[in-house]
Amino acid sequence: MQIVISPAKTLDFDSDPISKEHTQPRFLEQSQQLITELKKLSVADVASLMKLSDKLAGLNMARFQTWSTPFNLSNAKQAILAFKGDVYTGLDADTLDKAGFDFMQQHLRILSGLYGVLRPLDLMQAYRLEMGTKFSNAKGKDLYQFWGSQLRESIETELSDGILLNLASNEYFKALQARELNARIITPIFKDWKNGQYKIISFYAKKARGLMTRYIIDHKIDKPETIQQFDIDGYRFSPEMSEGDNWVFIRDHI
Repeated sequence: MQIVISPAKTLDFDSDPISKEHTQPRFLEQSQQLITELKKLSVADVASLMKLSDKLAGLNMARFQTWSTPFNLSNAKQAILAFKGDVYTGLDADTLDKAGFDFMQQHLRILSGLYGVLRPLDLMQAYRLEMGTKFSNAKGKDLYQFWGSQLRESIETELSDGILLNLASNEYFKALQARELNARIITPIFKDWKNGQYKIISFYAKKARGLMTRYIIDHKIDKPETIQQFDIDGYRFSPEMSEGDNWVFIRDHI
């Protein structure tokens, strides 16, 4: 079973990584192609393209300009330790032991607008390029056309049991071309009780994706139905609200 999650906008390249073990991204050649085109943009172009303030646009433009290979521990950081958004708060990779890192490296993949697919220990340099960005490039009008079938095919080669657990956002999962993906796709959905009904609350749902990822790593889960026992932070599986492989987990108290 493979798990896919989204990247995060928040990054940490200031603290030292807890591990020196690392690998190289598989799609660096394609990343370089994107960087070459992104370097041609102005700060105003980046601000407009990504809907950023001039300050953030300038920061990201500087990142594009300084991006260079080869990656090593002096100029890059392992992806799972560099991303620091809500999903990664729930996952809390800094507290994993070596066995946890080994399991995660085998079973977890991070989808990325710039890097395509990252393994947890793949090195990366700081960037911001969301998958849904309508960045016209040599291969098409946006990043979905740039990556084409590459990400789907990469994931398919690793599905030894044909099962994919989708803990990514819709924006990123779209890049895997789900209708053509040769896999059983299980999508957990997290809902919290609010104003008299269960509803998806973005912040909590993102953190729950990380919590579930950590739960799978800690318990070394390889059979998907075992995930229905997930009970962290008050969540519980709801067979009544679930439909097919869209598994709903609900929580009564935040």
